Amino acid sequence: VCVQVRCQGCEERRLNIRVNIELLSISNPVHKKDLAVRLTDDTDPFFLYNLVISEEDFQSLKSQQGLLVDFSAFPQKFIDLLHQCIQEQNKDIPRFLLQLVSSASVLDHTPVSLNVVETNPFKHLTHLSLKFLPGNDAEIKKFLASCLKCLKEDKMVLEEKLRKTEEDLTRQLSYTQQSLSDRSRELDKLKNEWTSYTTALTNKHTQELTSEKERALQAQAQYQQQQEQQKKELENLHQKSIQQLQNRLSELEVINKDLTERRYKGDSTVRELKAKLSGVEDECQRAKQEVLSLRRENTTLDAECHEKEKLINQLQTRVAVLEQEIKDKDQLVIRTKEVLDATQEQKMILEESTEKKQSHIEKLETTIKSLSAELLKANEIIKKLQGDLKTLMSKLKLKNTVTIQQEKLLAEKEERLQKEQKELQETGHSLQMKEQEVCKLQEQLETTIQKLEESKQLLKTNENVITWLNKQLNEIQMTKKLETSASTHGGVRAAVSPHGMPDRPSFPSSGISHPLSPLYAFQNFSEPAHNKNINSQCLIQFNSQLSKVNRSSDVQTVAATCHPANKENGDNLGLESKYFKKKDDSIPLRGLSQNTLNSEYLKPYLSTKAQLSPKAAVTPTSAYFPG
Repeated sequence: VCVQVRCQGCEERRLNIRVNIELLSISNPVHKKDLAVRLTDDTDPFFLYNLVISEEDFQSLKSQQGLLVDFSAFPQKFIDLLHQCIQEQNKDIPRFLLQLVSSASVLDHTPVSLNVVETNPFKHLTHLSLKFLPGNDAEIKKFLASCLKCLKEDKMVLEEKLRKTEEDLTRQLSYTQQSLSDRSRELDKLKNEWTSYTTALTNKHTQELTSEKERALQAQAQYQQQQEQQKKELENLHQKSIQQLQNRLSELEVINKDLTERRYKGDSTVRELKAKLSGVEDECQRAKQEVLSLRRENTTLDAECHEKEKLINQLQTRVAVLEQEIKDKDQLVIRTKEVLDATQEQKMILEESTEKKQSHIEKLETTIKSLSAELLKANEIIKKLQGDLKTLMSKLKLKNTVTIQQEKLLAEKEERLQKEQKELQETGHSLQMKEQEVCKLQEQLETTIQKLEESKQLLKTNENVITWLNKQLNEIQMTKKLETSASTHGGVRAAVSPHGMPDRPSFPSSGISHPLSPLYAFQNFSEPAHNKNINSQCLIQFNSQLSKVNRSSDVQTVAATCHPANKENGDNLGLESKYFKKKDDSIPLRGLSQNTLNSEYLKPYLSTKAQLSPKAAVTPTSAYFPG
């Protein structure tokens, strides 16, 4: 195999190296199979590198280099790779190469790695890399002894072959000498026979020649007589033809006179036609000038169309970027789903909103596709116009050639020109209409982009609300744990206002030191008599107060204890009225208290509107966060 040798600090060179692959089976303590690979050079007997791979070594090699072959199939695959290198080695740019890489400057008893490399225009891919160790003195002696033994065996075989070939050659020589003497005798006989045969043939041919000469003389006399007769006949025919030609000449002279008269008449008509042709040529020049002006208009229209195509491409790239950002936002929503097990209903609402946005984006994509289709149609119309102009030019050329012969066709051509000019004007009007449509579609695109930005802002606000809710839920769980621990040690009384409502709690962890407005507490009715355990349910409501310092909305959650329903004493609870205005682009905050409000226990509380203040009642369908 031809191998590229790479040493440190030296130029690359090529060597022809012999690669021996043997599968050794060892069954002394345990039955094993080892793969022995040996590199030698026929010109250098001290060039010896060995590699022995066991099944355990192959497993480590397989994991290191990512091989997909078992130990049993590895030798054959390695041989196949070597065959591919042999097939490609004569090419200028071989696809498969064998590289012998050494860390030293010279290949002198240093470890070497044999790499099978596949070259492509982009990268050199190493399919396999095997590390070979140089042979020590004992291995080199053993290798040289085996080489000497092989050479001696080859010498013995060659000597036996030489002896056999000498015997065969002596036999063949004696046989050929005998056959040569026989052939020489046969040759003498053939020469005698050939001389006698040639003499007989010469005598025969001389007799035939004399007979043929006599026949030729007779035929010559006959041909001379026939020629004289034909000559007389041709002379008679020639005289007759001369008389006929003279008669024809007189007739042609008469015809010539008539033709000259006609020619004079034709010259006068030609002059008249030339005068008419000059007028027609002036009209043609005017038509050409009009065609040139139309071409200039077409070039300006083409430039405008190219600019609009560039604008559309930029808009398409912007839409693609926006789609990618929306996909990233979808992934963030999916991550929040895994974290928020408690807020499953809100998750469903967010998914619905994202689906709506995706459908909205698909609609935008369809509009963009329709835009591109319309632009393609406009390009086709321009191409048709150019084709019509080319046909007009060809028709004008035909007119110039036909005007000499026919005057009637000129009128028809002028009518066609007028029709085509009308068509050009109509196409110009249609192009202007298309441009207006493109402007309208661009305005639609800008509005859709604004809507997308608003939807992004909505997503950000939703994520902020979700993170805040997580914090509040964690704080509530901590307060519940503290309450349960306090109840086990001695019990804690809940501070209740004189009107039957719990006192307004303050949340130091959220940065609000003053007491917040209380929320409505609902009481669950007791279950049937056989189930005496009373389950208390808690309703979570939002109360957002904008602070002037950090402009962040805080939502306060209070767990209502099992207590009869009370009316609020004129306090403004929950979100402000501006947050309950329904917007087209906003996302409904459904799902947080939907299950609790739809339960049978809360129906009497929902029916009595007098108990709830207009700002505190947060229904699942009318509550919206601002965009």
